[in-house]
This record gives sequence, C-alpha cells and structure tokens, in this order.
Amino acid sequence: MHLDIKNLISQMTLEEKAGMLNGLDFWHLKGVERLGIPSVMVSDGPHGLRKQASEADHLGLNEAVPATAFPTAAGLACSFDRELVGEVGQALGDICQQEDVSVILGPGCNIKRSPLCGRNFEYFSEDPFLAGEIAAAHINGVQSKNVGTSLKHFAMNNQEHRRMSTSVVCDERTKREIYLTGFEKAVKQGKPWTVMCSYNKIGGVYSSENRRLLTDILCDEWGFDGYTMTDWGACCDHVAGIKAGLNLCMPSLGDDADRQVVEAVRAGKLDEKVVDEAVEKILNIVYRYVENRKPDPDFSLGQQHHLARKVARESAVLLKNNGVLPLKSAGSIAFIGAFAEKPRFQGGGSSHINAYEITSALDAVRSVAQVRYAKGFEAESNDVDPALMAEAVALAKESDVAVLFLGLPDTFESEGFDRTHMRMPDCQLELIDQVTKVNKHVVVVLHNGSPIEMPWVDKVQAILEMYLGGQAVGGAAVDLLFGAVSPCGKLAETFPMRLEDNPSYLFFPGDGDTVEYREGLYVGYRWYDAKHMAVRYPFGYGLSYTTFEYSNLKLSAETLAPDGTLTVCVDVKNTGNVGAKEIVELYVHSAHEGISRPVQELKGFEKVYLAPGETKTVAMTLDRRAFSYYNTDIADWYAEDGAYEIRVGASSRDIRLCACVTLTGAKPLPVRVTGDSTLGDILTIPGAMQVLAPVLAPMQQTFGGGEAGASDSSMGESGDQMMQAMIKYMPLHAMKSFSNGAFTDQMMQGIIQALNDMQK
Repeated sequence: MHLDIKNLISQMTLEEKAGMLNGLDFWHLKGVERLGIPSVMVSDGPHGLRKQASEADHLGLNEAVPATAFPTAAGLACSFDRELVGEVGQALGDICQQEDVSVILGPGCNIKRSPLCGRNFEYFSEDPFLAGEIAAAHINGVQSKNVGTSLKHFAMNNQEHRRMSTSVVCDERTKREIYLTGFEKAVKQGKPWTVMCSYNKIGGVYSSENRRLLTDILCDEWGFDGYTMTDWGACCDHVAGIKAGLNLCMPSLGDDADRQVVEAVRAGKLDEKVVDEAVEKILNIVYRYVENRKPDPDFSLGQQHHLARKVARESAVLLKNNGVLPLKSAGSIAFIGAFAEKPRFQGGGSSHINAYEITSALDAVRSVAQVRYAKGFEAESNDVDPALMAEAVALAKESDVAVLFLGLPDTFESEGFDRTHMRMPDCQLELIDQVTKVNKHVVVVLHNGSPIEMPWVDKVQAILEMYLGGQAVGGAAVDLLFGAVSPCGKLAETFPMRLEDNPSYLFFPGDGDTVEYREGLYVGYRWYDAKHMAVRYPFGYGLSYTTFEYSNLKLSAETLAPDGTLTVCVDVKNTGNVGAKEIVELYVHSAHEGISRPVQELKGFEKVYLAPGETKTVAMTLDRRAFSYYNTDIADWYAEDGAYEIRVGASSRDIRLCACVTLTGAKPLPVRVTGDSTLGDILTIPGAMQVLAPVLAPMQQTFGGGEAGASDSSMGESGDQMMQAMIKYMPLHAMKSFSNGAFTDQMMQGIIQALNDMQK
C-alpha cells in the first residue's frame, strides 16, 4: 500500500473518524472529501453479484444489475473442488471490479445444524472442515482479483426464526469444534478482507457487541486483520460494539450514531485510540481496493455462463441409478414438471441475483434429443391441479422414459423463515405417485436448497440432485442425464430418513428468544454415526456412471510427533468404461476412552479425474490438529497420545481402507486438584501416589465401615471390582470419613497445594 494510513488518520477530525464507523447509506461507506478519502461500495453475494442500481433493500425485492448466478453454496460444496470454487470466486471478483464494488458480502460459513433452516441453501455443509475449506477457496478466488469478501455470519446464525433476537446457548467445546472451526479455517487460509457478524446473541450478548468473539478469538487468536461489520441492521449499541471490536455498522445509522461516538470519546467512555484502530482497519481495506482498481476486467457474462454450467455439473449428486441413466437420445422421452421449463436455480432473499441468462432443461435438450413436455403442477403451489396432472400422466404413459423436474418452491424455503417440515409439495408427491403407476422408467431431477424426505424413493429408477444449481442448471442437468459427463458431486450434508431423526429436532428453533444446542458436538453425520442410525443418503455420498477401486493405502510414518505431519496416499482406479471424477474422503477415528468424540470426522478430501482403466495415487496431508479435540480445561486444542485410525473411502458410510498411526509426545494434561477431585483422576498425575501414600494406608484399614479384611469374601472378584470402582471415583474430601480422623481438612489442603504445585 502506497498511502500512509496512520498519517491520514492524524489529519481527520474526531467527527470524521466517527463517521467512518457508520455507513453512508445502504451500500456505501463514508468518505472524507477534503482529504480525498473515497466512498466505496459493498454489495450482496455470495453466489453472484447483487448490485442494486436504484432503490436499495436487503431482501432481494428491488431490481439489480444483470450478473451471473452460480450454484448456491449448498450445491457448490458438493463439488468438493477447491480449484473450481476458486474459479467461481475469480468470476465474482471480475464482475465486482467492473461494477466498482469493493467487497462482495459472502461467503456464508454457518453450519447446517438443522435441515429446516430457511437459509441453508446459502451455507456449505454440516461439517466444519468441508465448510472451511470451500469458504477459503471462495475467498482466495475473489480476492485474487483485488476485491474483498465478507465472511459471514459470525457466528452461530443457524436459523432464521427470530434470528435478530435469539440467544444461542452452547458449550465452549461445541462452539470451537463445530461452529467456529469453519470460520477459523476460512480466516487463516483465506484471509478475508472483512468479517460480518451475525444478528443473534451468543450467551446473551449480541455478536456485534461480543468482545470474546470479535477481538479475543477472531483477531487475537486467529490473526484477522481486516475490518468487522454488522449484518444489515444488526447494530444494537453502537458504542458498545466499537469497544468490543466492531468496526463498521451497516447500513447507515444516521448522524445520531456519529454523535454517540463523539460524545463517548469526549466523556472518557470510549478511548479515541480504539476509534483510530477501527478507522485504520477500514481504510486499509478501502485503499487495498482503490489502489488495485481495474475497471475493465477481461471477461464476459457469456463466458461466465459457460462456467456456471460447468460448476453445476460438477456439483450435482447422483443419488440413485438403477441403470436408466444415462438416457439415450432415441426413443420417446417426457420432461414433466414446472422446473423443466422455469428452473428454481437460486434462493430467496438478499442473495437473489438478476441472472444475465437462464438455461432451462427444455432449452438445453433441444440440441440433444426430441422430448415432449407437460407442466404437471404450478411451481409455487402445494395443491394438485387436476388438468395439469392428467396431462402429465397421459404423456408419461405413452413415453419410454419420464423425467420429473421437481423440488421446493421459494414459498417452502427462503431467507427470513425456517421450514416446519421436510416434505415436498403435495402436488409433486401426487405427481410421482401417479406417473410411477403408468411408467416404470421414471427419473427425478431435484431443485431444492436443502434435504427433503423421500418416501417415494423405491418407486423411481434414478434421482439426480441438482440443488439450486445456478442460471445454467438446466443445461447441466441435460449434460448429466444424457451422459455428456458423469455425475461426480457428493453430498455435503446428510439426508435423513425423516425430520424426527435429526439431532436438533427436539431443540429447534428454541423457546422464545433462547435456543439451546443440546445435541452438542453431534451434528449431522456425527450424530447418525454415533447412533448407528440408518439414513436416506449419508454425508459424502454420490454415484457415478463408472466404478472406482481403492487400494494400496500407505502412511508416511507409523508415528506422529506434535510438530509433525502425516501424508496419506491411496491408489484409486477407474474400473468402468467411462471417464469420470472421484472424490476421495479421509476420516479420522479416535477410540480413546474418557473423552466423548464423534465416531469419525472428515479431515481430508481430494477430487481426481480418471480415464477408464486409469489408476492414480491420491495424497492428503494431516497435521496434529486433525487428531485434536478442544480441551476446555487448557482452552486449547489437544491430541492424546495413542493409536488413531485413518479411514479412506467414497463416503462416510463407504469406507474402503483403514490404517493406524500412533501419536506421541503429547504434554500431560494438568489436573487441577480440588477437594472434589476423584482419586482416579488424581492418580493420573505422575508422582501423585507418593503424595497420597501416607493418607491411603489408614483409609485402607477402615474402608467399608470395618477392618480391611472384614469385607464379605463371598463376593470374590466382583467385590474387588466394586471396591476399586468406589475408590477410583471417591472425591478427595470423602477420604476424611474413612481415615479415623487421621486425614484432616488441613492435611487435605496441603495435599491439594502439593499436587497442583508439582504440575507447574
């Protein structure tokens, strides 16, 4: 950066500095004309640019400039393709440069706690590792074009119901391992220019006023050096937010907010240095954009449309195929369903893009095959239209194959509200029922932003999940249906059998303004695996038009030291007759007792293209963090020594190969000893027995209310086990009752001090 930002700030008045922390209007930051500080624009994303040319709103109601609508995050994550996501980011950066937008608001990295969240289409995954990796790739792609991103919604914004007032109650370990890990990866690997805080409260404190979140964790722990901003309307107490680490309130709060900051500084309630630091962070980003402005980037919306089609193909997931796919161009084919003509390719709300071009399946199929079309239902209706139904059934009856284009309408899922069930509209369920009665070769193509219940799965021959696949989704669907390319996406979330199986079912969306995350760590596949529960389609699942064989799993070492890395290699062979891509997934399993941990967790993935008969070696690297859990006693990540299982496979429920690695060199965890500490825990401290020995001897003589030898010998081995268990789980203070007065409170305090001192 060429400009001396600190010198520029020294020339600003307090009023001008206060103004920098409050937006100019709906989309612009304030500038300072007398000092040449420009006013820059930020705008909605994240799967396309939503730059409003006239009246502004945050719900996608008013018109925006034409732009490319790429697949939404729910589909994009199913690509498991960092490079491809980076290409999408670069395309977004190009159009932002063209439209003079300094920051595009996204990506969203919130975890899919419940399939009912109305905004799940805008989030990547139920898994924090995958969410963080894809978010980082998105960020790096956009920012390679010298346009900023705004990682959102930080944090724990996992529902739309009462999102502006709800307080999340969640334990620290779950926060760290599930809800913050994706953000942490995105911040460290992507280095976003800005981070957007969420509407909700966490533990009773608004995210916009949460110092623990915005300063201690985001900046001090993770090293974030950009500026923080509110979601639109998420600023409650402007001054309190600034103190906590909030830098920018959007949209503009008006002149009164500026006066509040000035008055707080002059009254000594707000340190002016805090204001200066916030202004410096904002100006660093403003000038990072301004000094690298490229108003005429080399791209066209037509080129981006082709990219959108490619991305939609790579993100689609083939859920079922009984041999009916790929379709042959010859024969009679029926396309049935309103989404064949007008696809639902994006979600409702602030991410709604004015798509430059839309390709429907009917548009795309004309160059491939002759098909006949019946609408079947009204897209936004739940009710059966008898005339449309009759037309569709008649067409299906006289066709060789019926392809049903189904899904969820905007009225079923959108920003602003959550779903109350996982069912498809009644008219579509009835259509499946009626069509499958007259045609045995039925293919379902789905357009939805989140999982649905599928009681009809056994009635159809194939299911292709397109998610909300962007403006070229129709072309991508045709490419896949007719075998121009093989499907290669895999699910970034679990499809449960029914809503009631979901781990958050009893606690979502909470009571009043409180929601308790009682399921803890067990979100998504972590829950279903722990419960050994059948699911409709597991995390990481997806079929292909070919088959793959895994072999020759190798680890670079048998042991892993604290500062070491482990390289995992596996050979993957295409054993079919079609060239295709396979997503190789790596999970880590810990069998250590004493710490509740998920059965397995995703810690690596790679996507590889293989020609028929071709074999390639896929390599993935793990560090110590991949084996760690968040230990709240030490407030840090910790991996126990011992054996861990490396699992490599095609999905979370299709593990092909396993190998073991032993971790070594872990520092012993300190045991903070109190009177409530159990003897079993205390005796894990090296040297503790020597400290306790003088006290244990008299206790052994009187334990059980009499002499040691007076216990009932008839109990035999079970009696010994009972005695050992009672001693192991006896609190230190209880020893006073079994020492005949030999163990006093003073002695206990001395032992506590000695045991704690020896661990320092």
